[in-house]
Amino acid sequence: MVKSFQGVRKAPEKERQQVEVSDHMTVKLTTFSPTQSVGEVVRIMIAKRISGGPVLDDTGKLVGVISEGDCLKEMVRGKYSNSPNISGCVADHMVREVITIGPSVNVLDAADVFLNNKVRRLPVMKDGALLGQISQRDVMTAILTLKNETWGK
Repeated sequence: MVKSFQGVRKAPEKERQQVEVSDHMTVKLTTFSPTQSVGEVVRIMIAKRISGGPVLDDTGKLVGVISEGDCLKEMVRGKYSNSPNISGCVADHMVREVITIGPSVNVLDAADVFLNNKVRRLPVMKDGALLGQISQRDVMTAILTLKNETWGK
């Protein structure tokens, strides 16, 4: 009988993939002002093929998020007068209680935030500054690029 003197061997550790929000967020954002009209925002969203975006005040501070749904609600108000109501301002229709996320958060944790809060986009913030935005589609794209054996937090 031959004995090995090498001892117990550990399996090599698998390399973890970078799956942080900062690696998959959009940084070139279309932002809106609280004083813009809903009509102007709708035209911009249609032209740029986006479904919403962050609302920043004059100092660049995040004060809300406006979405297609927010704008559509305002437009439908005009259905009784047979003309779409697009004259309201963003401040009256945006979501003010904005859920944000940090740039170093794992995309799988970001997916949990999306699922638990029923939002379509998350502004990415660090030290009070808007760095970018991550969407559900960005997270799905990031997850598709992961190798099965290296998923992890």
